[in-house]
Amino acid sequence: MLVRQITKDTTLCMSLAGRPGNFGTRFHNYLYEAMGLDYLYKAFTTSDLESAIAGVRALGIRGCAVSMPFKEQVIDYIDKLNHSAQVIQSVNTIVNDNGYLSAYNTDYIAIETLLKQYQVPTHLSFALRGSGGMAKAVACALKQAGFNKGTIVARNEQTGNSLAKLYDYDWQSSTDNLNADFVINVTPIGMQGPNEQDLSFPETMIDNAQVVFDVVAMPELTPLIKQAQTQGKTVIKGSEVFALQAVEQFALYTGQRPDDELFAKAAAYARGA
Repeated sequence: MLVRQITKDTTLCMSLAGRPGNFGTRFHNYLYEAMGLDYLYKAFTTSDLESAIAGVRALGIRGCAVSMPFKEQVIDYIDKLNHSAQVIQSVNTIVNDNGYLSAYNTDYIAIETLLKQYQVPTHLSFALRGSGGMAKAVACALKQAGFNKGTIVARNEQTGNSLAKLYDYDWQSSTDNLNADFVINVTPIGMQGPNEQDLSFPETMIDNAQVVFDVVAMPELTPLIKQAQTQGKTVIKGSEVFALQAVEQFALYTGQRPDDELFAKAAAYARGA
């Protein structure tokens, strides 16, 4: 087996997440090897975000993907917010140019692409569960796409109500007495870990929905996605979001973009398919 050589000149990219997974690591490293790029990608977590970002800057780490729960906190340590991150006030991508850190939000691009790809009708009412950084990107994409009737479901009244008011949506602290045509989970419910077996929406809401979207990427088939699939609903998976936003990150880090066939192969490999 040929082992790719890592040298002092190898460019390092990384991710920071509360619960690191292997999707991004597999996706990026697959493309680096396939495209002959001297890059390496590694996933990390941290309990000291400020020092971690200082390390990105000081060590010349080219790119850093940012996942829950750091997407908003990381703004304090960035030199420049590009338009997507500035508007949404959430960061999922950092690019390091000789110690100058620029931030982007490629989640928005992924959500926008998937709404068009699945041709989700904009007249549908939606329930968006969550009010963190990813929820901001999803809410912005929904509004820009033309979805005008929606409810933000968040226990935190300050962040939930603030997000709802920003885009002229409703807010509820729970899913009680709520129904929607389109349900979207942007919380860690269903993610690998302590909440892996939990449904992010009540079964009755899933029964009544036409389209079900879960941004959780690992596992690919969350309890929400499984439940929706058994009922023949249109489903959008978190792994699709992750792959689309990751290829945008890849282009920002390397200045290159894989063709559609190679992208599909990398996404399948990252999913373990």
